[in-house]
Amino acid sequence: MNGSNLAFIGDAVLALVVKEHLINEGYTKSKELQQLSEQYLSANAQAGFAKYLLEIDYFNAEEHAIFLKGRNHKSATIPKNSDVVSYRLASGLEAVFGYYHLNTKVLELNRIWETYKKFVRENYETISIR
Repeated sequence: MNGSNLAFIGDAVLALVVKEHLINEGYTKSKELQQLSEQYLSANAQAGFAKYLLEIDYFNAEEHAIFLKGRNHKSATIPKNSDVVSYRLASGLEAVFGYYHLNTKVLELNRIWETYKKFVRENYETISIR
């Protein structure tokens, strides 16, 4: 599967994981859920996390190749709240989430999610999460 398709699936996987987490934390109001989910799903938060993972050598060789596949895919569109570099880093991260999901790598998916959740809380949280 190409990097773009992996990132497409990974985007959906990450969105679902984030939204389930927020509901499980007891948030019920639409505005609150939207604002909180944006903290996790923004390209800037994802790019920051991707940089962090690269700095700590988080990925094994196969995962790193998947990340590069997603990162290096050229897209015709860039979100208005992001730059090209951040968007590509976020796409690489989403490709890894997609890869874990499609290959039923549940432990790896849970591990990266727990690491991401902590990273966002420490670096991007602007609204308190319980």
